[in-house]
Amino acid sequence: MTFPALPERAGDRPETGPEVPHLQLTQTSPPQIKETLRRWMATALPGTVSGRSEISVPSTWAVFLSDVAPALGARLFLPRGDAEFVHLHADGSLHLALDPADHAAFLASGWGEKHPLYHRGANVVMFYAPRDEAEVEVAKKVIAASYRYATGHAPTAGSAAA
Repeated sequence: MTFPALPERAGDRPETGPEVPHLQLTQTSPPQIKETLRRWMATALPGTVSGRSEISVPSTWAVFLSDVAPALGARLFLPRGDAEFVHLHADGSLHLALDPADHAAFLASGWGEKHPLYHRGANVVMFYAPRDEAEVEVAKKVIAASYRYATGHAPTAGSAAA
């Protein structure tokens, strides 16, 4: 899989918690930025439904595969492992399942970090909370990569994620 080219993230790395729940402590998303991203996630990813995360804290909003089967070999979030592939925390940060072949490129981009359970086999990375509209556009690219990994195909050409 080809991971999208991402611009350099401005500023210092935010502080994040070292344990589960893995949350971002500084440089969080303004409410309107988080809502813009949530609305986009709810409409731009065909064959999905949204709701409360099955794995994270109760305030976490997730996207699940519903009308599309997961791609062969895709490792999505527990407990089911075949539906939830991205979720949005109250701080604006995201956890995503990505193709393991894309992890190095994503981590080198400076936009996120490994989940604390990554070294225990969890296929989860954190995307730092977008702080403005330009960073929302970067988040959309990474979410689209997560969707491609989860489903085996890109979002439809008519969606902003394509």
